[in-house]
Amino acid sequence: MGDGIGRYRGTESKLAQWLRRRPKRTAADIENDREKALLAVAAAGMPLAPAAYPVGYRCSCERIGCPTPARHPVSFAWQTQSTTDRAQIERWARNQPEANFITATGMVHDVLDVPLAAGRAALERLLGEGVEVGPVAVSGVSEDRPGEGRMLFFTATRGTPEDEDEWWPCELDCHPETMDEHPGLRWHCRGSYVLVPPSRLPGDEGAQPVLAWLRGPEHALPEPLSLLEALTDACARHAAEQAEHGEPADHGVAWPLSR
Repeated sequence: MGDGIGRYRGTESKLAQWLRRRPKRTAADIENDREKALLAVAAAGMPLAPAAYPVGYRCSCERIGCPTPARHPVSFAWQTQSTTDRAQIERWARNQPEANFITATGMVHDVLDVPLAAGRAALERLLGEGVEVGPVAVSGVSEDRPGEGRMLFFTATRGTPEDEDEWWPCELDCHPETMDEHPGLRWHCRGSYVLVPPSRLPGDEGAQPVLAWLRGPEHALPEPLSLLEALTDACARHAAEQAEHGEPADHGVAWPLSR
């Protein structure tokens, strides 16, 4: 158990150090790292498409009152546009240097999306129990608010069972009535998407929240059910602690299924 927790704490420490002290790099270095990171996601089989990006506290789409600034695809055809083709991703990355990128879920992979505090507790438990954990990313983390945000666990997709009654589209995981059963948890499957690192979220230019890998896309995708119990338990405890301290429920913002 100690080894697993030690690996997690070491990773968390590296992330904290990275947030506090980012090395000075040229624009070319940043762009090269961005392109490599996107190609690594595609090489893992996760299809990508360009997304909006932050302009200060606003969204590049310039939609008044954009509900999820810098978190949504550029095209309404993002599901068919998403690809793992290296040449296409290189073109997008070079022609749209400011763009974030999303990956469409439900084709190769799903994503279990939880509050950051719950995710940290679940990750420590899973690694301590020797459970195979796949890629993990944190979003909404900034230098001045390192404890806020979400944690994204990338898993194999649930697929399409022979009995369609056992399968549900992602819309059902975003409705308010599901929040009491699994507070704070969202299961991104068919019909949904998430941002992938490296992505930036709206905020002060000097301390912009980011999306970063804790465990990169080189890790194999686990079965979602192997993680679900730990994640739901951690979310329930997190919600109970918030209620005990009189804090508002931290469900975050659901990813919209259309712009």
